[in-house]
Amino acid sequence: MSRRRKGRDVNGILVIDKPQGVTSNGILQQVKRLYGAAKAGHTGALDPLATGVLPLCFGEATKFSQSMLDSDKAYITTAKLGVRTETGDSEGAVVAEKPVPELTEATVEAVLEGFRGNIQQVPSMYSALKHQGRPLYEYAREGIEIERPARPVTIYELKLLAVRETELDLAVTCTKGTYIRSLVEDIGEALGCGAHVSALRRTLASGYTLANVRDVKDLEAMRERGESLDGLLLPPETALTMFPEHRLAGPSLVSILNGQPVRIPGHPFEGFVRVYGEQAFVGLAEAIPEGDDTTLVPRRLVKSGKG
Repeated sequence: MSRRRKGRDVNGILVIDKPQGVTSNGILQQVKRLYGAAKAGHTGALDPLATGVLPLCFGEATKFSQSMLDSDKAYITTAKLGVRTETGDSEGAVVAEKPVPELTEATVEAVLEGFRGNIQQVPSMYSALKHQGRPLYEYAREGIEIERPARPVTIYELKLLAVRETELDLAVTCTKGTYIRSLVEDIGEALGCGAHVSALRRTLASGYTLANVRDVKDLEAMRERGESLDGLLLPPETALTMFPEHRLAGPSLVSILNGQPVRIPGHPFEGFVRVYGEQAFVGLAEAIPEGDDTTLVPRRLVKSGKG
């Protein structure tokens, strides 16, 4: 006898403005309870210190979590200079202190230039990356240092917003897998004084910005007033705008909906595409060119997608 799922079917994406001092999973569980949802997940955790854009996926939208994880991110961060911490942020114990040299915008810009574009970055020991099935932060808390190879990441934008005696404000736009703590620590080393993250706010994730966020307190107030929260949910396809759109009709649409590949004659293209019927979004497919034609292979279809 199969176990009955608890909760109701809720489908869509809700972008939360994560507050400081709580975990991303804590926020997820809180919002999941408010919706009474059977299935929900987030798309890339923020540290308790961090605030900002945290997309939550419900129901059918969870099928696209990996694509959302792979998207570019943007942050505004404050680097506290002259102090290195165990964790690379202000929640960790201080491990070293150095005087901060007199800085100008020009001297800081000269250092920042070395961190723009394609760089190699060593992940923090306090990251969620796994080694032998365990996240690195568990080893770190046990005082065990694991060798981490440097990984390629791309810093699309590294903008200096402000310079103060012992602080820098920076805006960063980057590829997935970029650790802002590691970036700030490396910048601090290049400046000769060390640094850690004292504030971090994510401003972009999965194509969503701060213009899309909702506050958990507002959701709680709506529930107390007996108002439905379902109208706040965004359609799953709004998280896939990085992929081009392709529309199908007739037998081709029926085939895709049945999970069968579809051949598109005389139109070679490649990569993931958002597939629509005559009206509705039906899912994500991968376009594989074959000579002058293309085969669309369904990868993630939504149950409600009927075209």
